[in-house]
Amino acid sequence: MVFSEIGKVIEALGKDRGIERDIVIKAIEQAFLVTARKKFGIQGEYETRYNDSDDEIEIYQYKNVVDDVRDPILEITLNDAKELDEEVEVGDQLGIRIENPNFTRVDVQTARQIIFQKVRDAEREILFADFKHRETELITGIARRYERGNIIVDLGKADAILPRREIIPGENFKTGDRIQAYLSEVVMTNRGPEIRLSRTSPLFLVKLFEVEVPEIQDGTIEIKAAAREPGHRAKIAVVSVDKDIDPVGACVGMKGSRVQNVVNELQGEKIDIVKFSEDLDTFARAALAPAEITNIMIDDEDKNLAVVVEEDQLSLAIGRRGQNVRLAAMLTGYKVNIISKSKLQEKIQKAVENLMQIPSITDARAQVMVQSGVEGIGDLAGMENEQLCQILEVEEAEATEILKETHDLIEKGEVSLQIDEEEELVSASAIPAYHGKIEKSGGGDGEDEAEKFSDAERRLREELAAFKLK
Repeated sequence: MVFSEIGKVIEALGKDRGIERDIVIKAIEQAFLVTARKKFGIQGEYETRYNDSDDEIEIYQYKNVVDDVRDPILEITLNDAKELDEEVEVGDQLGIRIENPNFTRVDVQTARQIIFQKVRDAEREILFADFKHRETELITGIARRYERGNIIVDLGKADAILPRREIIPGENFKTGDRIQAYLSEVVMTNRGPEIRLSRTSPLFLVKLFEVEVPEIQDGTIEIKAAAREPGHRAKIAVVSVDKDIDPVGACVGMKGSRVQNVVNELQGEKIDIVKFSEDLDTFARAALAPAEITNIMIDDEDKNLAVVVEEDQLSLAIGRRGQNVRLAAMLTGYKVNIISKSKLQEKIQKAVENLMQIPSITDARAQVMVQSGVEGIGDLAGMENEQLCQILEVEEAEATEILKETHDLIEKGEVSLQIDEEEELVSASAIPAYHGKIEKSGGGDGEDEAEKFSDAERRLREELAAFKLK
């Protein structure tokens, strides 16, 4: 009819563009339906069908059978209807085939445009479906060009985008270069599906290890967490379900071959592989390696780790430009505060001296108060009688007298509320990173904790607990 050899068009679209036959037929039927409405009246009711045996489009117009026609587009008289179907009656709806629609060149062009648009929409849906289920996979393509600093990567069926921010610092790709990346997201836009890649995501690191380490692929070893500063340094935490297999050694490989392959793909990024532990104290120590940690206090409520190290371990714990502590924070999911043991003791001593400005507070009382979290006169002034009674184990009257004396001295300006000192803490927040199913442990109850430490270590833990590191 209007298109000759429609069947060949359908087959060609299916073969060249991978679109199912039914989708193409539906697109052609819809195109001629729109064209028929424009030509014969939009208020009419029409149906289009592709006749496979005759290889043509059939167009039907539906009219109501009536005695008196008021709208010839919607209605037909009973006598005229009888000529088409002898059994028809008033009130029926009759489908009348339009034998010679006499479509103009403009009509045909409109139909073509609609068909091509429908086909493009179908292609987009197919591409979206093909790549949507591949999110979180490694994918390889060819660099084709740069657009506003982003790299357009040819994946064969479609182009993907590797945004500038997702390229490892220092990387330079040329046209034709092979690019391996993590497929982070597939989203549908007005221009079709947009496939977004990343080479800086911690999950790119995870996927590279999955490829290199068979034990990860078969589930014997699991990557629990990963953190990166792309192009510089990364840490991953691994655990084995088989006690006879060393997860760290398996990831490193013979003579470091496995980890070296990952390092090469990441442009020389240094990778630390640590053993994961459900005990957060143990895990945090591993995450902060190679530094040796003197003590760690865990605040699960605020998700903070207060870490004490010897002076000669401070720079190792912090790392170059703070990389080690930042990666440890990402890996554990906790904010990490690091202070040297000597600086911590100085802080405690200054807090004690600050409290001893109050005549009724002796050195012993100040020590007890600092251990209970009272950092200075400012904290003391904000306390209630009951709190002070519990800390010092004194009668309410004595606690009231101490608080009255404190407030009086503050009003007279005879005591200093501030503790003059330079900030000695190094902090790192737990910014987003990859975490598997990690269940962190605070290390057990108080009695178990006490058995694990010497008197000196327990004393240091008490001091650290008393001093709220910020």
